[in-house]
Amino acid sequence: MLKATNIQKSYGDLAILKGIDLHIQKGEIVSIVGSSGAGKTTLLQLLGTLDKPDTGLIEIDGINPFLLSSKKIAAFRNQSIGFIFQAHQLLPEFTALENVIMPALIKGESMHEAIIKGLGLLEMIGLNDRATHRPNELSGGEQQRIAVCRALINQPKVIFADEPSGNLDSTNAKELHELFFQLRKDMNQTFVIVTHNEVLADMSDRKLVMKDGNIL
Repeated sequence: MLKATNIQKSYGDLAILKGIDLHIQKGEIVSIVGSSGAGKTTLLQLLGTLDKPDTGLIEIDGINPFLLSSKKIAAFRNQSIGFIFQAHQLLPEFTALENVIMPALIKGESMHEAIIKGLGLLEMIGLNDRATHRPNELSGGEQQRIAVCRALINQPKVIFADEPSGNLDSTNAKELHELFFQLRKDMNQTFVIVTHNEVLADMSDRKLVMKDGNIL
């Protein structure tokens, strides 16, 4: 599903990634751990096509997105990749459902199709009664689960999560972690998760430890 070969990235004279090799299978849940400054978030940004490596090859489902035009790489990112961030990054002026369906509308789906898909996802995670609530009317755990639905709306090949439970208490973090594994069971969804949460990391199929820009 995902292959990275000899990924290197520097900012000025500072080398952040020093030759990363990574293979991830479809339906696999992989966690990436390591101290601050190890390069975890930089690696996630490169894998998610938010930034470009200096050298090396990244392929997602056999496609090298960095060979695409800027317009096509944006479409590829919208349709093939889902993102979950530590701060849910929901748009405050929109309802939960409107936040969920936004990537589908950007993709070009009709409002009717997007709403049907969005309501289905909200029902799946037990938040269909929150569809018309705005983010400030939702708990932190609910906001992050809405962000998960937004990441899922276009049925991405892989979801990249950067400290997804970092702002949650232990109960909500546990529920979010369980949701990831339920989505893998129900949808064969692939997850790559950067986390400091050792419980989530140990639950994953594989735990990769980064140090000084390398995977140990």
